[in-house]
Amino acid sequence: MMSNANALMLLARRALTNIQTPVLSFRCFCSQSSSSYSSAPSSSPSAPNNKLFVAGLSWSLDERSLKDAFSSFGEVTEVRIMYDKDSGRSRGFGFVNFTNEDDAQTAKDAMDGKALLGRPLRISFALDKVRGGPVVIPRLSNINMFGRRS
Repeated sequence: MMSNANALMLLARRALTNIQTPVLSFRCFCSQSSSSYSSAPSSSPSAPNNKLFVAGLSWSLDERSLKDAFSSFGEVTEVRIMYDKDSGRSRGFGFVNFTNEDDAQTAKDAMDGKALLGRPLRISFALDKVRGGPVVIPRLSNINMFGRRS
C-alpha cells in the first residue's frame, strides 16, 4: 500500500512529465516504484522512511547547525550536507536521518517552508538510491531542425 506522501510525489512527477514547452516536448519513461528494482529489504514500500531530504540550505550552514535545528523533533542519527567536489562549497541540500518515522514526519511538517539562516527550506522524504535500476532518459518528440513539430 502506497503512503499519501508517496502517492502525492508520484502524481507530481506525472504532472511534471506532461508539461510541454513551446519548442520541445519531453516524455520521461519512469517506473512507478523504484523499490521493485532493489533487492534490499529496507526499500520495500512498507519500510519506514526516517530520512529527510532538505533543500534550500544556506552555503554557510554546517552539519552541526542542521542537526541542532532538527534535534528538537526527535533523535537525529545522522546529518549529511552534500558538498561540491571542486569548490568544497555546500551544494545547498542535505539529508537528516531520524530514529523513527513519526519524528521524521513531525520535523517535515514543522520545518517545510520555514527559514533557516534566511533561506526557506524545502523538505521531503528521501528516495532510496537504486543502483542497477532503469535509467530515465528524456525523449524528444518529433521535432525537425527548425524547432517545429513535423
